[in-house]
Amino acid sequence: MKLQKIIFFLTCLSLFGCSSHSDGQHHGKKESFAKGLAKPNTFWWPEKINLSPLRQHSVESDPMGDTFDYAKEFKSLNLSALKKDLEKLMKESQDWWPADYGHYGPFFIRLAWHSAGTYRVSDGRGGAGGGQMRFEPLNSWPDNGNLDKARRLLWPIKKKYGRKISWADLMILSGNVALESMGFNTFGFAGGRTDDWEPDLVYWGPEKKLLASKRHHGKRQLKKPLGATRMGLIYVNPEGPNGVPDALKSAKDIRMTFGRMAMNDEETVALIVGGHTFGKAHGAKKPESCMGDAPAGASLEEQGTGWKNKCGTGKGKDTITSGLEGAWTSSPIQWSHQYLQNLYAFEWVPVKSPAGAIQWIPSDKNAAKLVPDAHVKDLRHAPIMFTSDLALKFDPAYAKITKRFLDNPKQLEKAFSRAWFKLTHRDMGPRARYVGKSAPKEELSWQDPVPSPGYSSISTSKAKMIKRKILNSGLSVSQLVRTAWASAASYRMTDMRGGANGARLRLLPQRNWDVNNPAELKVVIDKLENIHQSLKKSGVRISFADLIILGGGAAIEKAAQKAGVSIYVPIKGGRGDASQDKTNVSSFDAMELKADGFRNYYGEGNYLSPINAMIDRANLLGLNVPEMTVLVGGLRVLNINHGKSNHGVFTKKVGVLSNDFFVNILDMSTKWMKSTKFEGLYNGIDRKTGKLKWTATPVDLMFGSSSELRSIAEVYAADDGKKKFVQDFVKTWLKVMRADRF
Repeated sequence: MKLQKIIFFLTCLSLFGCSSHSDGQHHGKKESFAKGLAKPNTFWWPEKINLSPLRQHSVESDPMGDTFDYAKEFKSLNLSALKKDLEKLMKESQDWWPADYGHYGPFFIRLAWHSAGTYRVSDGRGGAGGGQMRFEPLNSWPDNGNLDKARRLLWPIKKKYGRKISWADLMILSGNVALESMGFNTFGFAGGRTDDWEPDLVYWGPEKKLLASKRHHGKRQLKKPLGATRMGLIYVNPEGPNGVPDALKSAKDIRMTFGRMAMNDEETVALIVGGHTFGKAHGAKKPESCMGDAPAGASLEEQGTGWKNKCGTGKGKDTITSGLEGAWTSSPIQWSHQYLQNLYAFEWVPVKSPAGAIQWIPSDKNAAKLVPDAHVKDLRHAPIMFTSDLALKFDPAYAKITKRFLDNPKQLEKAFSRAWFKLTHRDMGPRARYVGKSAPKEELSWQDPVPSPGYSSISTSKAKMIKRKILNSGLSVSQLVRTAWASAASYRMTDMRGGANGARLRLLPQRNWDVNNPAELKVVIDKLENIHQSLKKSGVRISFADLIILGGGAAIEKAAQKAGVSIYVPIKGGRGDASQDKTNVSSFDAMELKADGFRNYYGEGNYLSPINAMIDRANLLGLNVPEMTVLVGGLRVLNINHGKSNHGVFTKKVGVLSNDFFVNILDMSTKWMKSTKFEGLYNGIDRKTGKLKWTATPVDLMFGSSSELRSIAEVYAADDGKKKFVQDFVKTWLKVMRADRF
């Protein structure tokens, strides 16, 4: 086993500390709290193990309750009537927030785009799911300026349809209807996004101020897992990197950022061209002298709206959002091909907007009055471009695409419709989660397609027969559990990707992931494949994906029996087997686990400390604190550790599903000290003899160090806790194995 694979670091990494600050912004000082408010323990001990990510989105926060079936409600929705109401809304300008050009379409395109555009492929966080735009910090990000008004405009429609459509779905649907109302044919729409009722704890960057940028290394490479180039932006600075109007450098930022958000060059170009075909930018005045606080800092009487503008009317012709000012085309509320036509028809020169932002206008004076004003009749302007727009002309790869789109408008329309659908649906996971008749029937590679196996369940008698075959194959308990875990534990609830369905563990790239022990994995897969072929010849139908999970269940039953507890591990069949040709290798590469505390694995390229990485992995699996605890205790005694290391395997009976991990982590006859040979490892020494009893990582010792985790460990370590431990372990094991079953 390579040394770097076993080295753990107890201290928190600078990029993401152990404090309660989800954005890593603990400044080394104690926080200030309003008079009379209770202080969290992290106020006094900022490096205390923070378990709050595992307590997010509890049913107690949800006013709909745990029995509410949103998919069922959505299916009863009159989608056609709702879309008509939305289309009507687009054209009914309100005095309190006038529509540009008398049409709210561009405004709602931006709402949908910014709702979905936070998605990042590295950890699946962000995106439209949950309707997180309703909460801080997204609600008050500078890039989301004035979108609080867009949601207020939508409220009468949300009020009318209530529980039948989530805010998350409504915001995306409003963007689709906006496009359609302005003459563009969309690819489709799928419902199924449920609402969250509290903000996500997400690491958005190391900066201490909004719009700051301290997230690059090397040759302006974004540090993982970040996607945007500045704190508080969705993508890139439109004026250029750090405000420098350099189109080629802007292209590098765009490619990196859109790539982190799962888009290739063609999709990136299509989105920018399609999005900037509509609407305008707003920078009528200097924001520092006009603008009030974002919603999070606004006064009580503002009732959750922010960015109050005290200059002029504060709206309409005086609107300030990005600080850039103007429109790209002469028909900003109609689908056209003018954006690319203008981009290539003119030479562009830099100017400053009324707010002082750098933008570009044609050098040709004849273009000075091509664009109508959004609010003032008979007033006209020159079209504009951002530095980020010019990147599409001067970057060689982007230019090749934009010139092709310019010559073939239908290609642009097709590319934009598909890229828009991907942008707004990327975080929804498999098509099985799509609800509604408007969802396109075509299967797309980024949806991680898995064919149906042709059956939905496996009988108990058949399962028992197959389990016997697996246990008689010579594969050990540890091998079977390790393989089943590797198959299922790639799942992440953030975007519903990964998991056991598809058995992609046997395909590239997952079969070569270091965390999956490729050499051992091949041995196990080969033996299971022999069993699979034997079953097929005898007429027994079972997918390889189900066979892997069945093998893990058989091994756990055997391990529990050795511990004196009889338990049955059921299986819900119906998983299919994916094919290599329908597996997007580069997309799955981004999902490679760089740390998995359940396997005591901490590889290279981590941005979290081992303990925080453990909590993050549990969070991505949708586990709570007790579930994480019982799983670690069980998996340690079964020794599914990476490389078969003995760290944290606190038992003399490996392969027995005992509560020994908890008994021994709480045993005061063991004295723990840092290893003098390996940084980040710990030795457990017998207090009487001075002999080495155990070795451990920070992830192992956290269960005795944290008062919260220790209290749970005590339940399972008690003399009467053995049966409960096995029962809770199996229940949680099944939760992970079934996480991707919708």
